[in-house]
Order: sequence, then C-alpha cells, then structure tokens
Amino acid sequence: KHYDVVIIGAGGHGAAIAYHLAKYHGVTNIAVLDKSYLGGGNTARNTAVIRSNYLTDEGISFYRESVRLFANLSNELSYNIMYERRGQLTLAHSDAAIRNFRWRAEMNKHLGVHSELIDRAAIREPVPNLRMDENSRYPIIGGLWHADGATARHDAMVWGYMRGACSRGVELHQLTEVQDIEVVDGAVQAVRTNRGRVECGAAVQAVAGTSSLLAKMAGIRLPIHTFPLQAMVTQPYKPLLDPLVSSPHLHVYIQQTSRGEFVIGGGSDAYPLYNTRSTLEQKETLASGVLELFPFLAQTKILRQWAGITDMTP
Repeated sequence: KHYDVVIIGAGGHGAAIAYHLAKYHGVTNIAVLDKSYLGGGNTARNTAVIRSNYLTDEGISFYRESVRLFANLSNELSYNIMYERRGQLTLAHSDAAIRNFRWRAEMNKHLGVHSELIDRAAIREPVPNLRMDENSRYPIIGGLWHADGATARHDAMVWGYMRGACSRGVELHQLTEVQDIEVVDGAVQAVRTNRGRVECGAAVQAVAGTSSLLAKMAGIRLPIHTFPLQAMVTQPYKPLLDPLVSSPHLHVYIQQTSRGEFVIGGGSDAYPLYNTRSTLEQKETLASGVLELFPFLAQTKILRQWAGITDMTP
C-alpha cells in the first residue's frame, strides 16, 4: 500500500535509479512499475551506441561520465553487458563539416575525451570496405575519430541493474500501468494503477518518450515533442566492420553486431507520434544512405525494422 519511492518505467533509467538508491543510499522500500515488461520500451530497442564526442561543455562532461560508467558496468553489476570499445568514425562530406569536427575534436580533448580529426588515408585503415570514391555523390573528405566509442547490450544492462536492485529488496511490478497521479499541495501522494492505488513518499518518472503524458497526470506541462526513431538490422555477415560509422550528412549510422548483423539507424521521423511502427519511407531513406557508404550491402536482406519513441525538446 505504501513505498518510500515509486519509480515509473522499468527501463535502463528506472532500473539504474532503483539500483543506486538501494546500493548506495540505503533506500530499499521501492516499487518499480512498468505498463509492459522489464526493458520492453526504448531500452530493448536501442541500437547500442555509446559515445561522448559532443560539442558543448555540458554535453561532453555528461556523456564522458556515461562512457566511464558503461566501461565498468559489467564489474559493477557482476553481469556481462557485453561492452565493447570499438571506436566511432563520423564522416565529413564538406568543408563545413571539417570545421565543425575540428572544433569538436579540440573541445573533446580539452575535456578529456579521445577524439581527433583524421584524413582520408587514416579512414581507410580501420574501415577498408568504405566507399572512398572521389566521384561518388557525396565524397568523403575526412572524419572525426572517437576512440572511446563503444557498444553494449542495453537489454543486458537493464537486467543486471534490476537483478541487483531486487536482490536488495526492491520490488518490480510488470504489467502495471500508471493511470493517474494524486498531487496534494504540490506533492505526490499516491499513484493509481490498473492494479490498484499505491501511496508513496516520492515518485520518479523514467518513461522516455511518454514523459509528457505522464507528467500531465501530475499537472506538469513539459516542453517535449515525441518522435519515432527507426532502425533496422540485416542478415548476418562475417566480421568485417569493427568501428561504428556514421554520416550526419546522409542521416545514417551503421555498426556490425557480434552476431554479424549490420544495425542501421538514422534521424527521427519528420512528425510527432506516440507509436513504434516502422515505415517503408524510413527504410528507403536508411538504405539509400548506407549504400552510399557500403555498396556491397545492396544485395543483403533486411531481417527486422523497428522504432522507439524519443522525447525531444524544441
């Protein structure tokens, strides 16, 4: 009937909050609620890229700590999240991109992140299958090499966090949808769910793309729009692409999993939607971009296409 903390959303953030409260702050009277199942939202739909090569002081510092956390997370949780430091290559197709990458590299180095601007010759070495034809539609003229770029299994991460939290007394309630939040004098008193009413000392929302809908239940209007973010994966190939490769100009990125599949993603859909459906239009956009970079994938078969929903500020 009552918990000190109710965490709404059993994804990566919700599970991590529960784990840290229980292990490092001694708060164990916690319920983690999810309308579906553990890690069933954006966490399981994540394309696994971990990086810190951003531009602003705040962005670089925040993600630098995130990368450090991920690097030690298997040891922290005693659970293998299959973390691999592979490096990320971001491609430049214009002089403007080169100037931006030079700026980003200097900001990264200033704040302790390993990034450097590299030329065409240096690009060929880690990615020999990349199309480097100067007569291509968008020739590659340089790149930003981010040595700290990595991948991990985000579903494994959430399982490890929740296992550690539950072993310390946290309760996980799946198939438990929050339908309303009771607020009295500016403080949350209780959460109403499809399985009953639960009083709480504090409530935490960790629901990613549906943040604005949940906050509205508490009378809070968030400046957030929700967009689907689609990705797809191909049939397996032998290992031939170690780094993560992305092209902001082509709105596409690609990485090869340990199973040999190529995971391909890009920008979000052009219009807001609370839906995880996939579209032929976005599949064609992603395929067009990735074939500019890796023409040999023209004959590959797409195994799956999916979407997450992202909460974006204006």
